[in-house]
Amino acid sequence: MRFQSFDLLATLVAVVHADGSVLFSNAALEDVLSTSRRMIMGTSFAEAFTEPLQLQNALEGASENEFAALRYDAWLKRIGQESMPVHVIVTRPEHSDEIIVEMVPLEQQTRQDREERLAEQAQTNKELIRNLAHEIKNPLGGIRGAAQLLEMEMESPELTEYTQVIIHEADRLQSLVDRLLAPHRRPHMVGDVNIHEVCERVRSLILAEFPKGLRVVRDYDTSIPEFRGDREQLIQTVLNIAHNACQALTERITTGDAILTFRTRVARQVTFGKQRYRLALELHVIDNGPGVPDSIKDRIFYPLVSGREGGSGLGLTLAQTFVQQHHGLIEVDSMPGRTDFKILIPLP
Repeated sequence: MRFQSFDLLATLVAVVHADGSVLFSNAALEDVLSTSRRMIMGTSFAEAFTEPLQLQNALEGASENEFAALRYDAWLKRIGQESMPVHVIVTRPEHSDEIIVEMVPLEQQTRQDREERLAEQAQTNKELIRNLAHEIKNPLGGIRGAAQLLEMEMESPELTEYTQVIIHEADRLQSLVDRLLAPHRRPHMVGDVNIHEVCERVRSLILAEFPKGLRVVRDYDTSIPEFRGDREQLIQTVLNIAHNACQALTERITTGDAILTFRTRVARQVTFGKQRYRLALELHVIDNGPGVPDSIKDRIFYPLVSGREGGSGLGLTLAQTFVQQHHGLIEVDSMPGRTDFKILIPLP
């Protein structure tokens, strides 16, 4: 069918005649209305809105070529649910009697804007850090070399203490720079990944480090299929998030009531990164700690931003980079007593 390509869009689309009767509705619109395409076809699409007159007027204007495209906000009715706020775009292709009504859920629009902003920030940060790390490496090597040469010329053992401080700090900065550059150096090693093997590996590592006072809950959907990905990157991603959670759970671990939960689910018909996916892995890492401090909530994935004393601020930055390399998305929802990091990765 000639309108079948609309099924690939994440936005809601209806193709209607000039009188408003539905000729076609895409899969996204079917999902939102909880009605099959067969039931929608032939009905008056204006009746799907809380204020039908708005669409009727728009269709009249489109039929009379009063505009190329008309936009307005409206409320789309849903069976057994609250009406959904949408941004409506009405267009009429040239040399056609059919009219295309496209609807973007306003909450989805807000989410897309946020995702685009986060992706742009992540890319900017990545380039900034990579360039900065390269600029630091060369003078750092020179400083360390000069300190070693100076130490060889010194006759007083007491003075070598100062050169050792310089060498030690240069090595510490070199290690930091190497960690900043690591995600860009290592090739993406793709293979079949079982997400539960990833979670179990992280669970064993976490319990080895925190053997007392921490309970790790497994809430798995074992029907989740394997997918193509970099197993080591995903282990590092989940480990970074889980380890951060355990650092935040220090007080609860001491009192013996710390809980870390790994939850896996299959998300259906989800949209992220401007694309719609039929299936996606939804992995949650949830802790019952104090929550992310308000001061860093909006910057938690930025490099060198840490919520604890002595933290490098690289763990979540690397996690975000690895998830993005899997065409996925990572989000956080946090409040005192519950922090939920959610990873979404497309499934085949």
